[in-house]
Amino acid sequence: MFLVYKNFPQLSDEERVNMKVPRDMDDAKALGKVLSKYKDTFYVQVLVAYFTTYIFLQTFAIPGSIFLSILSGFLYPFPLALFLVCLCSGLGASFCYMLSYLVGRPVVYKYLTEKAIKWSQQVERHREHLINYIIFLRITPFLPNWFINITSPVINVPLKVFFIGTFLGVAPPSFVAIKAGTTLYQLTTAGEAVSWNSVFILMILAVLSILPAIFQKKLKQKFE
Repeated sequence: MFLVYKNFPQLSDEERVNMKVPRDMDDAKALGKVLSKYKDTFYVQVLVAYFTTYIFLQTFAIPGSIFLSILSGFLYPFPLALFLVCLCSGLGASFCYMLSYLVGRPVVYKYLTEKAIKWSQQVERHREHLINYIIFLRITPFLPNWFINITSPVINVPLKVFFIGTFLGVAPPSFVAIKAGTTLYQLTTAGEAVSWNSVFILMILAVLSILPAIFQKKLKQKFE
């Protein structure tokens, strides 16, 4: 993050104030204004700054990535924005996973024991189709993302499965946020990025993600 800051274009005092992790839509709009000004001339620097900041937030479970997802729709063409958000989410969550694997076990055992045990039971139940289950959890709000990231290594979710499930699972909600980013300056809160239509679509996608697991289980029971 320090290197990104040092290699970023020279900013005015007003622009430097707005170069911060957005906490609300006003911050996101101000940051979007600064980045869009320099995006064409310093394309690589702006892209690397976005990429690094998003991963940093995800790695240390710092709030604000939703605003960066919205911002990507304002700054970049939709296909690139969607790939960026999915890749950043997958890498950042995986780094958080590895950090938890190295130093987070005592925290999980001490403060999240009951929830971790319950989720561990769910993971064992869906072990044969774990990618589908991770995708389902990423689409739906049943478990917070930070909880999934921190507890997954403790309950033996494989890193490869975790990354793929996260990369694919964040795509549908990111689709909604990125589309909202195309009208960034019309938004006043992050909640406005989500409509009832988008919620309905997300629910359908969540059901579709878990259907293969359900059918597999039914077939297994039938032939047994």
